[in-house]
Amino acid sequence: MNPGKTLALALTIVAASTASTAFAAGSKDGHNMHGMDSQAPAASKHASQPVPAEIRKIDASAGKVTLKHGPIENLGMSAMTMAFPVKDRASLKNFKEGDAVAVTFDTVDGKPTVIDMQRK
Repeated sequence: MNPGKTLALALTIVAASTASTAFAAGSKDGHNMHGMDSQAPAASKHASQPVPAEIRKIDASAGKVTLKHGPIENLGMSAMTMAFPVKDRASLKNFKEGDAVAVTFDTVDGKPTVIDMQRK
């Protein structure tokens, strides 16, 4: 298969997956999810629930933590490993790499942000 056809097929699969996820989410709570990507703060209107995670890296000087986390439903994010800004930078001194934590996320200044983190 040539690269152009491979890319087209991959984009079709992603688009179909995104559409079915948005339809399922929209039908669950009665909200239209169309255009959600451009309106990230709207996603945080759902109740924030603590998400299980493992700390992979702490960058206290940048105020960021890299987490291997489960799905973040209120932000519409699937499970992955990603760096996040932390609302309370000083709290990072209470944690170390490898800690199992429960993390609450929300959108702050248009970015997914850790608003609370508790050791399990």
